[in-house]
Amino acid sequence: MIDVTIANFEQEVIAASMNLPVLVDFWAPWCGPCKAIGPILDELAKAYGDKVKFTKCNVDDNPVTPGKFGIKAIPTLIFFKNGEV
Repeated sequence: MIDVTIANFEQEVIAASMNLPVLVDFWAPWCGPCKAIGPILDELAKAYGDKVKFTKCNVDDNPVTPGKFGIKAIPTLIFFKNGEV
């Protein structure tokens, strides 16, 4: 899983989704449900990493990015393809 931030979101998610679908897991370290799905996403990344790019965005460290996509609760998973949600 690749950590995405405001600095690399455009490159790692938007641009990368032109070639491969990108899943972004919006999460926070204090979030219990986020911790619960983390291992599942890691397993999916191992199994399907050649078909889907798996990333995660810590909402505490990157508060602007979730707002751009209307995220009001975590965990939230969003797929990007061809630069769009």
